[in-house]
Amino acid sequence: MPQRPKTAAGVSLSAAESFVRYYVSLLNYASTTGDVAPMMSASAASCNQCKLYADYVAKVNAANGGLTGDYFERVDDVPDLFRGDGGRVGGYAAVTIGAYTSKDSPSAKPVTSTVRKYKREFTLLDQQGSWVMAAMRLTAQ
Repeated sequence: MPQRPKTAAGVSLSAAESFVRYYVSLLNYASTTGDVAPMMSASAASCNQCKLYADYVAKVNAANGGLTGDYFERVDDVPDLFRGDGGRVGGYAAVTIGAYTSKDSPSAKPVTSTVRKYKREFTLLDQQGSWVMAAMRLTAQ
């Protein structure tokens, strides 16, 4: 299970970038194992997209055969971070996801995805002096 790096501690912009990279590692861990608890513990209770992602990978993951191939998100860059209202930070990470196959159930027809670049858009919230994911969205580039 990925551990939060020391560089992701606090609520600076550099900590925000480090947190986003860490959070993507939690998404990858959840996709591999189906264990969404670490990801959800780094998510704000109000993050609906986080809950939707967690619900999906809890049932479709590599551990149960739902994902095969190169399904990891890789952070290429975090080029845009900005401070918003209420101490929040927004921005996006440029990510690449490899070629993989997914199946919603053992008997479902496999769906193949090719290598693609995305924007992982996000909003971070200060929760007890550290960042948590408050909103996220993946958009194809």
